[in-house]
Amino acid sequence: MDVTDLKVVDAVARHGSMNKAATELNTVQSNVSARIRSLEDELGVTLFQRSARGVQVTPAGRRLLPFAARLSKLLLDASCAARDDGQPNGVLEIGTLETTLALRLPQLIAKFAKAYPEVRPVVRTGTTCSLIQAVIDSRLEGAFVAGPVNHPQLHSELVFREELVLVTSPAIHSLEAVAGIDTLKTVVFRIGCSYRQRLDSLLASLGIQAPEPLEFGSIDAIIACVSAGVGVTLLPRGVVANAVREGLVAAHEIAPELAAVETVFVRRLDGYFSSALSTFLQSVRLDGAAAAPMPLAS
Repeated sequence: MDVTDLKVVDAVARHGSMNKAATELNTVQSNVSARIRSLEDELGVTLFQRSARGVQVTPAGRRLLPFAARLSKLLLDASCAARDDGQPNGVLEIGTLETTLALRLPQLIAKFAKAYPEVRPVVRTGTTCSLIQAVIDSRLEGAFVAGPVNHPQLHSELVFREELVLVTSPAIHSLEAVAGIDTLKTVVFRIGCSYRQRLDSLLASLGIQAPEPLEFGSIDAIIACVSAGVGVTLLPRGVVANAVREGLVAAHEIAPELAAVETVFVRRLDGYFSSALSTFLQSVRLDGAAAAPMPLAS
């Protein structure tokens, strides 16, 4: 088994196809197939199940994949590091929470893109759990997530502080009124969002058993449902400022231990720290690292 074998395994697993893996590796399908067969013979296990629809990774293949993926990423990092002359350029792929994207990143990314036109930012959204896993798997250079994050493979840096508020329809005037709703529903992001965990804790403190949640993938959808009286949610003040000002929703202060939330930027400790990412993080710090919560518009 050598480096090329593991690169082939990684490519085949990602594409689910010998032919597509061959295209990525700039070779022919027969060479890829021969490499896989030879490696399977050497290890005495089947790594992929072949079918007319493509290939599927076997349990033995899944056990090998993390090593193949890490080696492929290490080789890519080595190549990028050798070419990195300190001038920010190339693709910068980062992740972020929907709330951070809406509240903090538009102006920051616009200013960064203007200052460093040779860098092409690519931003992916997700929950804290999914984004952390993407960084660990080296699918993202880094991500803005809800903190604190303590993971042996990750470096975590505080970048923003937010205040969470309970968001309800305008007809609800207090936390006590929430406790009196017979058919209360929560309107939340997908599983893995730290805000929904805090919402469950808040409702428990009000003597409310966490109801079955309604899951949505966007802030606009959540705010629209809450405005219509479908349920309640927990979001940063700044995210709902306009909706509160327009009378679409009401925002209620909650206990400080549930309201205070940190947004941190995480990246792999052993990953390639590109000039583009380094410069971007400098911009984040200058633009308001560890900033105070955004106030509610009056």
